[in-house]
Amino acid sequence: MREREIWRRVDRRVAGDVALWAGLAAPVAYARLTPPYERYVVPLLVGSVLLLAAAVVVGRRLPAGAVLLVLLGSVVDGNFVFALLVFSYLAGRRGERAAPAGVLFAVVAAGGTLLHLVLLDTGMATWFLLSCVLLGAGVFPWLVGRYRRQQQALVLAGWEHAEAVQREQRGAAERIRLRERARIAQEMHDTLGHELSLIALRAAALEVAGDLDPRHRAAAGELRTSVAGATERLHRIIGVLREADVPASIHPAGESVADLVDGAREAGMTVRLHHPPDAADWPELTAHTAHRVVREALTNAARYAPGAPITVTLTGLGDRVEVRVVNAPPPAGPLPGPASHGSGLLALRERVRLAGGVLDAGPTDAGGFTVVARLPVADAAPRPEAGDGGRAGEPVRLRDARRGVRRSLLAALAAPPAVALLLSLVYYPVVTTGAVLDGSAFDRMRIGTPRSELSGLPRRQVEPPPDAPAATAGVTCEYYTDGNFPLAQPTWRLCFADGRLTSKGRTTT
Repeated sequence: MREREIWRRVDRRVAGDVALWAGLAAPVAYARLTPPYERYVVPLLVGSVLLLAAAVVVGRRLPAGAVLLVLLGSVVDGNFVFALLVFSYLAGRRGERAAPAGVLFAVVAAGGTLLHLVLLDTGMATWFLLSCVLLGAGVFPWLVGRYRRQQQALVLAGWEHAEAVQREQRGAAERIRLRERARIAQEMHDTLGHELSLIALRAAALEVAGDLDPRHRAAAGELRTSVAGATERLHRIIGVLREADVPASIHPAGESVADLVDGAREAGMTVRLHHPPDAADWPELTAHTAHRVVREALTNAARYAPGAPITVTLTGLGDRVEVRVVNAPPPAGPLPGPASHGSGLLALRERVRLAGGVLDAGPTDAGGFTVVARLPVADAAPRPEAGDGGRAGEPVRLRDARRGVRRSLLAALAAPPAVALLLSLVYYPVVTTGAVLDGSAFDRMRIGTPRSELSGLPRRQVEPPPDAPAATAGVTCEYYTDGNFPLAQPTWRLCFADGRLTSKGRTTT
C-alpha cells in the first residue's frame, strides 16, 4: 500500500509537470506556427520547446536555474514572458532560500542596464520597458511565491503552537478535574466516616445496655466491630487521596444554602436569597452540589466584585433544579491582583457534571457575572466530559490564517504597479526635461520657416520611434514629445532641409 501511494504521488507530479510544459509551450508554438513565418522556424520552435521542458525538469530541484533558462529563452522569443511569470512564482514558492533568485535578478538587472544603456545604446525608453518586464514578470511573481511560502510556514507554525497550547490546557484541566475528584473523595471520607462513627457509637451503647438480650448484645458487638472495620478501610482507601497542601473543608456538615447566605451577610455582603419551600427536601447530592455552586459564586463575587449586590435564586423545575447566582458590577471596580484563570469554575463544572448536571457561567450585558447550574433532583449518571477547546476553536484560527495569507498575496500583487509607478517617476523627468513641445507651438510652426526662427522649439530631442521612416538624403528629422505619461513617447516629427522646416507631422494618436 505504501509503495502504491508513492507511485500515485509520482504519477501526479509527472502529470502536473507535463500539463505545465504543455501550457507554457502553447503560446510559443502558436507564435512560431502562424504566419508570417521566420527563417529557421522549425529549429527555433524545437529549441524553444526543449528549453521549456528543461526548465520544467530543473524547476523542482533548482528553481532559480529554471528562471535563468526562461530568461535566456526570452532573448530569442518574447512569448517566454508567460513562462517567466510561472517559473518566477514557482521559484519563490519552492525555493528554501531567497539568495539564489535575488542574486539572479540583481545580475540580470545590472547586466541589462549595462548592455542597453552603455554597449547597445538602445535608449532610456527600451531600458524602462525591459525593466518593467523584469519587475512585473520576474521579481514580483517571485515575491508572491515567497510570501505564499512564508505564510504557509507561519500558519503551520501557528497550528503547532496552538496544538501545544491545547495540550497544556488539557493537561491543566485534567489536573483540576483530578484535584476536584480528590476533594470529593475527601468529603466522602469525612461524611461517611462521621456517619459510620455514629453508627459504631450507637452499636456500642446497645452492647453495654443492661436490659438487652445476650443474643442481641452479641449482634450489636458484631455490628460495632464491622462498622469499625469499615471505617478503618474507608480511611485507608479514600484517605490516601487527601492532598497534603489542601486543607480540609471547614464548612459545617449539613450546612444549607440559607445558612451559607446568612454567613455571607454577616461578613458584610449584600445577598438576596430566593428559594422554594421544598429546598430542604432535595436529595443530599443535589443539595450538596447546589451549596458548592453558591459558595464558589459568592467567593468569586467577593473577590472580583466587592460591594456588588448578589442575588441567589433556587428554582425547582420538575425533575431538575436551577441554581442561579448573579452579581452586579462592582461599584468601585475589582480589587487589584492577578486575573482569574477560571480554575475554580472548571473544578465547579466538574463537580456539577459528576452530579449529572450542567454549569454555565459568563459575564452579563450590564457588566456583572452569572453562574447557573442545572441539577437533577433524582440520581443521574455523570454527563460525558465536554471537550476543552479541542478542535472547536480551529475554524476561527484557520479563518484568521487564511485571511492573513490573502492579505499577503494582495500586498504582493499590488506592489508591481506601485514600483512601476515609482520607476516611472524616475524615468519620466529624465526623458522629458527639455524635450516637451507644446501642441499650440507645433500648430504655429509654418513650413519653410528657418529652424532658428521657430518659437517654442525644445533644446533637446527624444529618441525616434522604432517604426520611424528612414530620412532621405539632405533631410534631417527631429522628434519631440508632448509629455505623455509615463513613457513620454515621441509625438511630433519635424523634418529640416538646408536649415528650414520642410515637413511636420504627428507620430502617435
